[in-house]
Amino acid sequence: MSRVEPGTIVVWSDIACPWATAAVYQVHAARARLGLEGSVTLDHRAFPLEILNSRSTPKSIVDAEVPVVGAIAPDFGFSLWTRDPAAYPSTVLLALEAVQLAKEQSLAASDRLDLALRRAMFADGRHVGMRHVVLDVAAKVPEVDAVALEAALDDGRGRRAVIGQWRAVSDAGIQGSPHFFLPDGTDVHNPGVTMRWVGAKPGGFPVIDAHDPSIYEDLVTRAK
Repeated sequence: MSRVEPGTIVVWSDIACPWATAAVYQVHAARARLGLEGSVTLDHRAFPLEILNSRSTPKSIVDAEVPVVGAIAPDFGFSLWTRDPAAYPSTVLLALEAVQLAKEQSLAASDRLDLALRRAMFADGRHVGMRHVVLDVAAKVPEVDAVALEAALDDGRGRRAVIGQWRAVSDAGIQGSPHFFLPDGTDVHNPGVTMRWVGAKPGGFPVIDAHDPSIYEDLVTRAK
């Protein structure tokens, strides 16, 4: 893993991962509480589960995770998918691409777009793998120039960025989604959470054995 600049937290994750979504949200919330929104920014790297696992992330697994994950980030607004199951995102690659392309505008734009896309999927039940949904979400993020993002998405260079990051996963020592890296050289996978899965996948359910929410303020403070 390359050096992380002060004022930055690098996070490898998938937008379709509830655990990552809860963690990213809690970093945002801790940053706001500490008054560091202009001082610490998340640098998102793609950990595309659908490529790593050679399958779409199963809805049945996500459905089992959301009620458990939602309990550790209740203010985010997690909701079970209530729309037609056939409309559930079979891919989120375009959303991952959009987050990488937004970095051409600023890390802040990328960071805000990432959270907005997660909210669109897990709180609003939207198919964030669809071009028109990604662009609609982007248009509502003040930090993002949605017209420039649309042009960047349509020329295809975002896919190159996501694939490049996927190929770098093993060399970077990424344990899973989410995995955070700090400027002091430390890193943590799924911060503050000790969990296990009961039963077979698909099927079964996750159990959280321990949760320490104070870790998020610590991460943000150490990133300054």
